[in-house]
Amino acid sequence: MKSVAEICSDLIRFDTTNPGSGERPAAEYVATLLAEAGLEPEVFEAAPRRTTVVARLAGDSPDALLIHGHLDVVPAEPAEWRTHPFSGEIDDGCVHGRGAVDMKGSCAMTLATVLGLRARGVRPKRDVVLAFLADEEATGDYGSRHAVTAHRELFDGVTQAISESGGFSVASGGHRVYPVAVGERGTAWMKLTAHGVAGHGSRPAVDNPVATLAHALSRVAAHSWPVRLTPSVAALLRSLSEITGTPIDLDRLDEEAARLGALGHLFQSQIRNSANPTMLRAGYKVNVVPSTAEAHVDGRYLPGLREEFLETIDELLGPKIVREFVNLEDAPAAPYPSAFFDELAGSLVAEDPLARPVPYVMSGGTDAKSFAGIGIEGYGFAPLMLRPDLDYFGMFHGKDERVPVEGLEFGTRVLTRLLT
Repeated sequence: MKSVAEICSDLIRFDTTNPGSGERPAAEYVATLLAEAGLEPEVFEAAPRRTTVVARLAGDSPDALLIHGHLDVVPAEPAEWRTHPFSGEIDDGCVHGRGAVDMKGSCAMTLATVLGLRARGVRPKRDVVLAFLADEEATGDYGSRHAVTAHRELFDGVTQAISESGGFSVASGGHRVYPVAVGERGTAWMKLTAHGVAGHGSRPAVDNPVATLAHALSRVAAHSWPVRLTPSVAALLRSLSEITGTPIDLDRLDEEAARLGALGHLFQSQIRNSANPTMLRAGYKVNVVPSTAEAHVDGRYLPGLREEFLETIDELLGPKIVREFVNLEDAPAAPYPSAFFDELAGSLVAEDPLARPVPYVMSGGTDAKSFAGIGIEGYGFAPLMLRPDLDYFGMFHGKDERVPVEGLEFGTRVLTRLLT
């Protein structure tokens, strides 16, 4: 049987860049491993080569747990990397390449766990649904959104789900803090359009849409979003205060995030809404005032704060800007405290006595949003013990992405405990 590091390396060698040629080769590899273990994977596509694999491992209870991961990755420029981003090289105790952290390493842990259970003839305590999805790095239209609409029956009986961006270790003195995500910020990707009067660039502008849009974007970029503490983030702050032995000043959270370093990253982006201009397009010639100008803004809002976010955005943009949604998704929140959170925490502590699991709200988003739409409670839990010198957050979509082999092996043991 292949090791978890070998599976991770194999997956990385499939170039599943999104946008690109699709996830099909990686999906076929996954389906083959599952079929060889005696499962019956369902393989389907929302568009040519945009491939998803779903399988069910029978357990002692039909109350099912979903483990989902995505097979696509963001682009990588080989010239900027120390090793080729699709080499899957195993060196210096790490598996190197695009997707090692986000999230082929996690998919490899899931596969290694299931293959290990099948090889030993061990039956999980509940049904386990496995989903290896396309298109998470875009909108999920070809992946999770398609899966929950066109193939809803594959998720019958699922009550909870686990996936990426939680369960990783953050070193803190004599402890290792493991944030377990119980929610995500919502997504509001917006296209903004300003309309005006075209004219010669040498003459006084009647109504220059480029200027109108630039002023609006400047207001958005300069806005200081107020702190809004959701219950889960407040619980995280209380836990971090207890772990570090130093109270966190709730009136100076930005300064406290800087003081706490890696621990501060766990709440730095989760205490307020945000909106970042990311794309601009206007004009076709330097001496022509165009009739329209367009921009895109990446907006994120905390659970329960969607209306406040949109009202603020519209006030900042003003009446002359037309706002359209490229992608709008709610901010899901899973129960906390809960018995299932305690199960997740317990599986970590059983493998790492120094573990201090804490609740966490993700600053970005995952496929959990799609599954929340059909009533599945999603937790961020892809367990990974990291070396203190590895910048976990920096490797998401960053250069020289890599994951420790020991960390993958640790995560496989934790998942095995959770399932059995």
